[in-house]
Amino acid sequence: SLKSILYLTGTRFRPLSFEVPKPLFPVAGVPMLQHHIEACAKVPNMKEILLIGFYQPNEELNRFLFNAQQEFKISIRYLQEYAALGTGGGIYHFRDQIVSGSPEAFFVLNADVCSAFPLTEMLSFQKEHGEPNSFVILGTTANRKQSMNYGCIVENEETNEVMHYVEKPSTFVSDIINCGIYLFNPEIFQHIGTVFQKNQQDMLFLLSEEPTNGWHRAEAIRLEQDIFTALAGQGRLYVYKTLSFWSQIKSAGSAIYASRLYLSQYHSNHPERLASSKEGGPKISGNVYIHPTANIDPTAMLGPNVSIGTGVTIGAGVRVRESIILHGANLQDHCCVLNSIVGWDSTIGKWARVEGTPSDPNPNDPYSKIDSETLFRDGKLTPSITILGCNVTIPSEVIILNSIVLPHKDLNRSFKNQIIL
Repeated sequence: SLKSILYLTGTRFRPLSFEVPKPLFPVAGVPMLQHHIEACAKVPNMKEILLIGFYQPNEELNRFLFNAQQEFKISIRYLQEYAALGTGGGIYHFRDQIVSGSPEAFFVLNADVCSAFPLTEMLSFQKEHGEPNSFVILGTTANRKQSMNYGCIVENEETNEVMHYVEKPSTFVSDIINCGIYLFNPEIFQHIGTVFQKNQQDMLFLLSEEPTNGWHRAEAIRLEQDIFTALAGQGRLYVYKTLSFWSQIKSAGSAIYASRLYLSQYHSNHPERLASSKEGGPKISGNVYIHPTANIDPTAMLGPNVSIGTGVTIGAGVRVRESIILHGANLQDHCCVLNSIVGWDSTIGKWARVEGTPSDPNPNDPYSKIDSETLFRDGKLTPSITILGCNVTIPSEVIILNSIVLPHKDLNRSFKNQIIL
């Protein structure tokens, strides 16, 4: 039998994570985590999905888990860390829960990635590579410059064994990067245990020098730097390279790109989620997700890469492209929304224009990834996706360009390249 562990992280989603924990942010019309859960539930013999994170379990998370259990007919539980322990520390802390029911193997998936999740392929790959108890990392190819922002994997090209692993190297190491999706078996806990014991020894030494509240730090273990670096070259760690799509969802802006990747995947796995132009309905171009409760004027034009949440109202002549419109938003007649995320219950006035700058990877480079842009460059706000927090009001006939508007603001004029607090 198998299990899946989803490790939840992320605060860099403000101002959108004020309203909903980042893993529940809707990407291509469903909460980000649902894509992970769907992929896990499809794997034969999957017995349980465990979520591990530092979030306070709130009503929204509980409701999501309850609904997902009903829909996918599988046990899904949330285990809360007492401190952010890192992926290695998190799974080690809850190792008893993970090995109960003695699963032969388990997947570990980071919540902030978007992927086709080739989990069954990783299972077959694992059976063919290395000894029965080898571990597998999902890898993908990046370009040389961007690879240095990720964990880099040097492989033996014949056996696919990981020979070296370096997290965010300062010079070029390899163009194969770690996707944050792993296949382990319970033996991984012996390796994490070794690091834990070493950390404990170091802690005891430090505590004898200066008594501090340092106990929990022994449990903070980073899978990548602490475990993979040591396991590389020992005949235990292998890399399965995928050609299918993969991206990190670090900031709110990258959610629009992730949405595009998932929407195009819907053609093969969820065609019912894609809207099409119908008599008396809005004009759809490209891939668009519309929640059935949305109320859209037939003269509106949507797409490509648009998702419309529950109870959204879209007026006459509205144009929406490359954007995510969250539940309850109201787009009044003839407004134009491009490369933007419109927060819950926000209103955009008539003839207003809300526009951002896409943060997409270079389309001419097949191995290009999203750049984790800094918010500011040379003292100026880097042009990026425009984000309206929840309950923002944009007046008629103004332009909001490359800006981030914090929740509950009523704007009274145009803004560009600003964070509006």
